[in-house]
Amino acid sequence: QVQLVESGGGLVQAGGSLRLSCAASGRTFSSYVMGWFRQAPGKERDFVAAIGWTTGVTRYADSVKGRFTISRDSAKNTVYPQMNSLKPEDTAIYYCAGRRAFIAFSWKEYDYWGQGTQVTVSS
Repeated sequence: QVQLVESGGGLVQAGGSLRLSCAASGRTFSSYVMGWFRQAPGKERDFVAAIGWTTGVTRYADSVKGRFTISRDSAKNTVYPQMNSLKPEDTAIYYCAGRRAFIAFSWKEYDYWGQGTQVTVSS
């Protein structure tokens, strides 16, 4: 019932910036969380950031604190991770995910997923 569509990925030089977006539709519950995860080839899917849809509360992985900022536009049902000072280790497929109620940090706790968008950071 919930559909998520990511966009904004691409190739960027180290130190550069990208702004991703995730548009959500079909949401019916009042308490909702939008999370972002990333997965590099052969690696686990790791938490990046999350935001409470109604509260605006945000959480960030230690690896991206001070560099990434997540925000939402309720009118557009869209969440935007602003990614600054990108590093080669940020290279991964970035996924938008959704769940009810509380912010969670494991990908296994999210119920709805987008198709992912590739972010590649060159040296």
